[in-house]
Amino acid sequence: MRGSDDRKLDALFEAYREACHTPEASPNFMPNLWEKIGVQQRVTFSFSRMAAAFVTAALALSIALGVYLSAPANSAYFTQSYVEALDADHDLGDLFEPVRYEVR
Repeated sequence: MRGSDDRKLDALFEAYREACHTPEASPNFMPNLWEKIGVQQRVTFSFSRMAAAFVTAALALSIALGVYLSAPANSAYFTQSYVEALDADHDLGDLFEPVRYEVR
């Protein structure tokens, strides 16, 4: 039973060797490998720089918007409550009258 498993494993390794060729070792193998790694790292670094710039811009915009919205307004419109604004506006009669439409 054990020999059968060993033969199956050997057959699997043999099929793998036939499917995937082994690259020939050359003097440029390591420099080419490091060049491929460097290209991959440059792409990742570039993406991370763009992401960091976007986060920084979003943070700056959020802070600027917060400062703008927290600044006090000098207008009386912003200092009145809703009830005070309704009380001050006496010309609301036109808004609540029905619309009359005459057919000719």
